[in-house]
Parts: sequence; C-alpha cells; structure tokens
Amino acid sequence: METGDHPLCPARTLADLRELRELTGDTDGAQRVAWTETWSRARAWMRERLAELPVEVETDEAGNQWATLRGASERELLIGGHIDSVPDGGWLDGSLDLLAGLEVLRRVAAQGTPPVTVRLVDWADEEGRFGRSLLGSSAASGTLKPAELAGLRDRDGVALPEALAAYGVELGTMQNASRQLRNAAAYLELHIEQGPVLERMGLPLGAVLGTCGVERHRVTWRGQAAHSGSTPMDVRRDALAGAARLALAMRDIACEVGDGAVCTSGGVICWPGIATSVVETAEQMIDQRHLDGEKLASLLTMAQRASWQFAHQERLDVSWERIYRIDPVRFHPELIDMAEAAIVETCGVCHRMPSGPLHDASEMARAGLPTVMIFVQSLRGISHNRIEDSLEEHIEMSVRALDRLVEMSMAWVAAQGDS
Repeated sequence: METGDHPLCPARTLADLRELRELTGDTDGAQRVAWTETWSRARAWMRERLAELPVEVETDEAGNQWATLRGASERELLIGGHIDSVPDGGWLDGSLDLLAGLEVLRRVAAQGTPPVTVRLVDWADEEGRFGRSLLGSSAASGTLKPAELAGLRDRDGVALPEALAAYGVELGTMQNASRQLRNAAAYLELHIEQGPVLERMGLPLGAVLGTCGVERHRVTWRGQAAHSGSTPMDVRRDALAGAARLALAMRDIACEVGDGAVCTSGGVICWPGIATSVVETAEQMIDQRHLDGEKLASLLTMAQRASWQFAHQERLDVSWERIYRIDPVRFHPELIDMAEAAIVETCGVCHRMPSGPLHDASEMARAGLPTVMIFVQSLRGISHNRIEDSLEEHIEMSVRALDRLVEMSMAWVAAQGDS
C-alpha cells in the first residue's frame, strides 16, 4: 500500500475485482445482468465497502446508485462506472471503472474534507439488457424517452417495466433522476479499451477524445426467387449478391475516409433461405462509426451510392431504413489535457484516441457536463467475453492515473466555483 500523505492502494482494486468475480461469475464469465439477483448481490457487496467510508449512499429514480463524499463546496465531481455486465461477460467491463473509483474515493476521504463534493455513481443497466444501452445514465441526462421503451422485452421475453418494478423503478418517472446532476461540474470515467489499439501500440493507457457517432441501417435488397439448378448465372437477380458486394465495399469505404472510420455488415437474413433457390430478399444490418460528424455522413453517402450502383448492375431494388443514429460526442478539451497529463505522469506516454463504443460518459457529455475518459489496454482487444483481460500492472497504472486526474479535476472544479 502507498502510505503517508497519499494512501492509495491500486492492489486493493485488483483484490476487489477478483472478489467480485468470484461472487458473481461462473465458468462462462460475469453474470451481473441488470435487474437480476446476481446484479443486486453485486450492488449489496458494493454497499458493504462504501459503508466503511464517510459517504451517503442512495438509489435514484432510475436505479442508479450514488455514494456522496461531501466537500467544502457543493459543486460536484462525478466518477462513474457500472457494475452490470452482459451475459457471460468479462470481469473488467464496467466493474473496473467503479472499483477504481472506490479506491480513489477511499484515498480522498482519508485525506479529510475535499475542496469539492465527490460522488461515485454506479449507472443502472449500461449494457442494455432490453436493447436500450445506457439506460440509467440516459435517464439522468434527459435523453431517455420512456414512452418509446414500454414495449421492450429481453431475450427471455421479460418486459422492461416488469423488470424495473421488481427493483422499485417506474419507467414513467425515471427521468426524475436528472436532479442528481443539479450541482455536477465534471464527470470522469475509466474503462478498458475493448479494442486492440493500445496493445498494438505497446501502450498501457490512453486519453479518450470522445465517442464516435453511429449510423445504423437495415438495407433491404429485393431480387427474384428462381430455381438454383435451372437458372443461368447471367440472368439471375440474386439479392444476396447486392448485400455481399456492399459488405466488401464498405471495408474500402472505411479505409478511404480514414481517421478511425469503421463500417460493419453485421448480419444478413435471406429469403427463401434454401439451397435450391436464388435469394429473393436479403435484409442486411450495417453499422458505421466516426468521431467526426462530416466524415460519418460521408461514410453513409458513399455506402448508399455504392448500393445503388450494385443494385443497377445486379438488376435489384434496394432500400435503406435507419434504425439508430447518434451524433459524435466530443469530450471537454481541458479535461482531455488533464487526462493526458495524468497518464504521462503515471506511465510516461499517452495516446489520444476516440471510443468506438458508447459509454455512460457519452450521456454525461450530451447533458452538457464537462467529461473525459481514460482507457486501459485490453489484451487481444477482446471484451464482452469471459477471456476479457488486462495486465495487472496496467490495471494498477489506471487506478493511479484516475487518482491523479481526480486530484487535478477537483482543483479545476474548485477554481471554477471561485471565479
């Protein structure tokens, strides 16, 4: 343990993470799915640790769990994470954020009254058990639209309102959680990268510039069913051919736009879907992401133009249906600078990078709250899987970097309050 004037113990975070894994995981991975008994047990375990600190613990209208360490100022610095996981998930996604924040909260509390109020929040259902990710944080940010979610069910057919009610949450009043941000002045989040960039660069930590905008569409190709044994190749109107050509073209489009652009053809469903028939209809799901709004728009335009060209060449009809869209979210430039300084102080070098996945931090930034994230290297770039992992020394570095960022951010928030 680091002693003296800085009683931070990153090794304790590792011990906490292992204990949580034993409590809430099995041979298939983490099972802390939101609104389940295992998730509730994980939260109770977290409250036991918070009980050792001079903090006030409460659960808001959206099911988010807050721990508040009162400071000399009512202005608040928020540290966020989520203890819920996907089914058969990894031991670090979300829980590292929260338990690193717990260790920093221990250190801050041990040094007496902080200059500003510090709050640690465990956001409810970040992973989106019912298909709506960032559920608790979007309720707090004000972007949640309860009426649009009332009919959602999980993969087992459980209705969202029913699952929420079992934990004292009413869908129609979830947005009252926005009161929690009344005095908030900044938001910090640590997370595993969930990708291979830092590992490929040989770097432990990165400062996150923001979260990418997303364009997600269903592309429907329509041709003509015909017998696969008797229809010559040159007269076929094969809907799958259009989908296949677009899937390949989008890789080149992403490379052409560059600067971190990614395009994915995530699945194709074909009808009639038998070996003895040319495909008449193919529904293709595509996902495009970029941190720059104009380049995200270019990705979409280029893909659509390519689809029209392929439809003409293959004698098909093609249509596009948007199923999800979110603008890029930029994090606060001063906080990015502070995150980089904290990382450099911790491990000597920092890489600035966008986040392809969305995070609760995205919702805080959308609410107008100055926000930044720190990424820690993910081994093999794998997440949402039981083999998800990071080097122990990198995890400990991430706790130190978050702690340093919290120290700088407290001073920054306090100075803003004095100005």
